[in-house]
Amino acid sequence: MKSIATLSFSIWLVSMAIISAAAQPWPAVLDIDGQPLQSGVQYYVLPGITDVAGGLTLVNRNKSCPLYVGQEPIQRPMTSQGLPIIFKSFAKEETIIRESRDLTVTFRAFTTCIQSNAWRVGEDNPETGRRFIVTGGEADYFAIQSSGEDVYNFVWCPTNSCPTCDRPRCGSAGIFVENDKRLLVLDGPAFPFRFSRV
Repeated sequence: MKSIATLSFSIWLVSMAIISAAAQPWPAVLDIDGQPLQSGVQYYVLPGITDVAGGLTLVNRNKSCPLYVGQEPIQRPMTSQGLPIIFKSFAKEETIIRESRDLTVTFRAFTTCIQSNAWRVGEDNPETGRRFIVTGGEADYFAIQSSGEDVYNFVWCPTNSCPTCDRPRCGSAGIFVENDKRLLVLDGPAFPFRFSRV
């Protein structure tokens, strides 16, 4: 009788694990230590390719506000990790950052611009055909998608935050070099990133 009860309990545990896994179809985004990213915690966003440039930071593109999202230049012998970033899930109950789920991205920094440091999609640039990622104003919802082992891409294609919206012109975030400044843009090749907890 005892062995039947133990067997029943074991089957129940396995069933609950399967149900729990099925309820979370979106894998957690992992940092460089293999730990899930957490909403509200500070991280550095580092390039997934070595010796390219440093981490993500705020860039003064036009010598005026707003500030743009870009990469720190390579500085020998050590490359900067950039500025800390905080991710916040659109789904308030989600404390773990998951792949392909809408989230806001905000730099944790003080600047001379009196504005938010949250990311948003800028206007189309007619010269480049790209949309720059800028800060200031109301935050847009981005998502993180896996692009291989331990590396990820940022995408803009809000779905959870606006399920009834017309289909937007989605895009993956990549790096565009302008006047020696490395800027984060949509509508080009995706650039891989990694995450390091501050």
